[in-house]
Amino acid sequence: MKNNFYITTPIYYVNDRPHIGHAYTSVACDVLARFNRLCGKHVKFLTGTDEHGQKVEKSAAASGVKPQEFVDKVSQTFRDLADLMNISNDDFIRTTEPRHKKAAQALWQKMQANGHIYLGAYSGWYSVRDEAYYQESELVNGKAPTGAEVEWVEEPSYFFNLSQWGDKLLEFYEKNPNFIMPESRRNEIISFVKGGLKDLSISRTTFSWGIPIPVSQAGDEKHIMYVWLDALTNYLSALGYPDEGAVDYQDFWQNSYSMHMVGKDIIRFHAVYWPAFLMAADLPLPKRIFAHGWWTIEGEKMSKSLGNTVIPADLVAEFGLDQTRWFLMREVPFGNDGNFSRERMVAVINSELANNIGNLAQRTLSMVAKNCGGKVPNADGVEKDELDMSFLYNIYVTEANTPQDIENRYMNCKFNDIMADIVTIASEANNYIDSKAPWKQKKTDERLMNATLYHLLEGIRCIAIMIQPFIPDSAVKILDLLAVPANERGFSHLSYDFALKAGAELPPPEPVFPRFMEKTV
Repeated sequence: MKNNFYITTPIYYVNDRPHIGHAYTSVACDVLARFNRLCGKHVKFLTGTDEHGQKVEKSAAASGVKPQEFVDKVSQTFRDLADLMNISNDDFIRTTEPRHKKAAQALWQKMQANGHIYLGAYSGWYSVRDEAYYQESELVNGKAPTGAEVEWVEEPSYFFNLSQWGDKLLEFYEKNPNFIMPESRRNEIISFVKGGLKDLSISRTTFSWGIPIPVSQAGDEKHIMYVWLDALTNYLSALGYPDEGAVDYQDFWQNSYSMHMVGKDIIRFHAVYWPAFLMAADLPLPKRIFAHGWWTIEGEKMSKSLGNTVIPADLVAEFGLDQTRWFLMREVPFGNDGNFSRERMVAVINSELANNIGNLAQRTLSMVAKNCGGKVPNADGVEKDELDMSFLYNIYVTEANTPQDIENRYMNCKFNDIMADIVTIASEANNYIDSKAPWKQKKTDERLMNATLYHLLEGIRCIAIMIQPFIPDSAVKILDLLAVPANERGFSHLSYDFALKAGAELPPPEPVFPRFMEKTV
């Protein structure tokens, strides 16, 4: 289990084109997938699209096309987003695929066979936008808590006996305190479950765009599956379920650390409904649900009506791919809400990437090219002073910064803290080069200059390894400039045992992070 890691984005709903929120979730999952691969783990990274439901049916009708044609077109935009943002997903699941329909119907049959589904009639408030049912007590000024319009629905429906799972869920949360993160979301869910659960309507008959339920009696052919029972099953269908002997199912559901990354608006579906469905089907539960916050834009809520939706392709075109990835992960402690500010983005990428990490690499490599014949200098025989020892201690994995410490920070999604530490190391390296002044050492003792430049190259090597999960293309460029072998770029190589070899030839230096300059008219 320790070496298998399964990470999933929510499957994105196809009623609109991708925006910054989708990119944010995908990049966060990509960071975790890349980190775990760099630690030598067996990783499966899943993303995809949620393509059924009344909202999609209405959006397709408004566009004048059939639902399948509509979802084919919009689903492709999310594939394009993954390519644009350099997302390293291993699979892309669509809920209109045969493998998914098979899995969703199998899960239904298992829950039904275990006595947890019954036929009744639903009457209550339903939000088409949220694809969610709401109790009268949850409405705010006649609308859903999310602000979405609700409508009164009455129809025959199959129900899941969710009301019987409250105590089992609370017991599970208590035994698994890290199942829901961050803690604020855990507290929210525990409060919701303690407030009492009602049985959940899990089929609809008033529209047809969905997965038909398995027919067990006359009239069942009119029912389609509730979109959330359908959608949540994607995490299993991508692993080969209902074939519980499938290699992926065994590796990534039965015997893995599995994490679902979601936005805070859908935490209830993932942390209440999904565990209850799985318990009802006698299936293992994921290890963690992590709910992140929302982005506002220049202090305002993002919305199409305000015209302030931030499109990822626009950011990448203007600022660069890795610059965009860096800012998304760096700006906000993951789990909190954040604000997108263009001014702030320019400041971050210039101060941290261009002026700090990029400047360090450029000035060091240029000095090596000019003064060391373009080869890694030799530091042998030069005694390290206190400044050297302090600098080298900070760049390597040590007793104070163990592999387990690093892994815990990643798995707890402390991205902002991790990146802050990397920036600090780069700042210390820039201070080190200024304090040592190798351009002066060249005039007094060339051996000291060589040692200083060697230590700086080692610092850059370690920084480049550390930034790989966040900005992989730029990291590869720096590692190539240092001629680091492709098989020595993992997190296990953050030690002196894999230090650069003196005399190794380096390619001509190139700038990695150009400073962003506003275009003047």
